[in-house]
Amino acid sequence: MAPDTAPPRRAPAGAAVLRDDVTEAIRAAVFAELAAVGYGRMSIEGIARRAGVGKAAVYRRWRSKLPLVLDVVSAVAAVGMPAPATGSLLGDIRMLLEVTARALRHPVASQIIPDLLAEASRHPEIAETLQTALRDTQRGIATAIVEAAVERGELPAGTDCDLALDLMAGPLYWRLAVLRSPLTPRYLDRLAVATAAALAASAQ
Repeated sequence: MAPDTAPPRRAPAGAAVLRDDVTEAIRAAVFAELAAVGYGRMSIEGIARRAGVGKAAVYRRWRSKLPLVLDVVSAVAAVGMPAPATGSLLGDIRMLLEVTARALRHPVASQIIPDLLAEASRHPEIAETLQTALRDTQRGIATAIVEAAVERGELPAGTDCDLALDLMAGPLYWRLAVLRSPLTPRYLDRLAVATAAALAASAQ
């Protein structure tokens, strides 16, 4: 006679268990490889070697390097960054400039971001991911800064948040990622004052 209940199903012998520590080691290796050799020369073999795992460990998680890079970049974007809340428009802009400059000056970011932006012209998936990782995340912060300034009466309602983002992020990217010029606290102070003035003038 058949039993009333079926025995519990067992995982197939040799089934892969995706360990979190291995996954994190692979993610870290992706950033290191991107900074060292760029997306074009990056390989699953190089990632696995840097992570100290076999290629099979990488392929069990991602089918190729493109979805791997997209996943890692998306995960970083999801973490996000809280909007500054200093109590003034000038203070918020100055703090955002400081945090953004610190991120762009990071040795890994300074190598990865320009490389991925170049690859975005050839890979629509990378372009879409960077749109979320870079622009959409930063736009949320710029919007929060503008809305807080509007509530305090420092900016009029209807101030363009996209323009605010361009004014806040554009000069830093130009100086650090394109010209690779050094930044000083004095420069960030002057840029914050100019950005706040430009925002106020643009809304008139």
